[in-house]
Amino acid sequence: MTAPSRHVYVHVPFCARRCSYCDFNIAVRREVPVREYLDALEAELTARLPDHRHHRIETLYFGGGTPSHLGKDGLAAAVGLLGEFFQWDADAEVTVEANPDDITPLALATWKAGGVTRLSLGAQSFDPHVLAWMHRSHTAEQVLTAVDHIREVGFTSWSFDLIFALPASLQRDWARDLDLALGTDPPHLSLYGLTIEPGTPLGRWAERGEVAAADEGTYEHQFLSAHAAATAAGLEHYEVSNFGRPGHQARHNRCYWSGAPYLAFGPGAHGFDGTTRRWNHGPYARWRDTAMRGVDPVAGQETIGSEARGLEAAYLGLRTTDGLRLDAAGRAVAAPWIAAGWAVLSGDRLVLTPTGWLRLDTLANAITPASAHT
Repeated sequence: MTAPSRHVYVHVPFCARRCSYCDFNIAVRREVPVREYLDALEAELTARLPDHRHHRIETLYFGGGTPSHLGKDGLAAAVGLLGEFFQWDADAEVTVEANPDDITPLALATWKAGGVTRLSLGAQSFDPHVLAWMHRSHTAEQVLTAVDHIREVGFTSWSFDLIFALPASLQRDWARDLDLALGTDPPHLSLYGLTIEPGTPLGRWAERGEVAAADEGTYEHQFLSAHAAATAAGLEHYEVSNFGRPGHQARHNRCYWSGAPYLAFGPGAHGFDGTTRRWNHGPYARWRDTAMRGVDPVAGQETIGSEARGLEAAYLGLRTTDGLRLDAAGRAVAAPWIAAGWAVLSGDRLVLTPTGWLRLDTLANAITPASAHT
């Protein structure tokens, strides 16, 4: 590690079931082995950080999987465990991904007292038929009840996750889902277009011809309609998939988009020190057993060369409203995009518009590393 990171990610793999679209590194468990997981996490932290204990961090993010599946006390213990290895800044952001059916007033109060400052609520939809098709474990009513509890307990920073561009055969009413989500006045909203990944239930349905991906026109229409509705409600569209009110943008995720170093722990977790990306063993049992032997459970690593860093900087920079600083050659490449309404120049920085974000991959690849600057 070249320097202590200011950001930490912890992967909690457990889920009650696998969602139909999910290809994440998860472990489906009816009974969550909370104590076993915490012991293995402590063993990994001890092996990884013999000389870097107690340095200060500004963001801590529990992702998954379903971190809230650790339960009221298990999640609080996980936050406390990280506190034995790191010190948070006074205004640190501590985020937990949570399923609506795990949200209770007592759980929220326990997490808040333990240091959690922000929740990311996996709503995905308010349509019962869609939730069942996704294999989600919660109901639409539980989403709204969870929001009420979040407010009652006093969390001021929280986010909704919604998925758009579902197969037309589901007849999902995207406008209704947007209205219901925005009607709760969320401080933050994350929207993700559905992708069909091999090996998932959805991937198998598609292979059998039982379902088809939404067409490009539907994807574009739903993305742009979400932009219009969310910005009209006072949320800033500050990154391709993210909208936030002032003071509620996801600070941890911004570290990824800016290329900042971050530490990562847990099965399958990926970390980055500024030049080298490393990742842990993915299968839960292998990660657990390796860590419990006192061995760092890293599975591999790669050094990111200058050309790859340049390409990555172009892609990450263009994802956000911070944009990407370009030299004269880069601005010449981008001139047709500006004329087409896909981008604007703000000083010497190129910032994509929502229609430009729909073409992000193509535009980022057209910017040469020599033309782009962070």
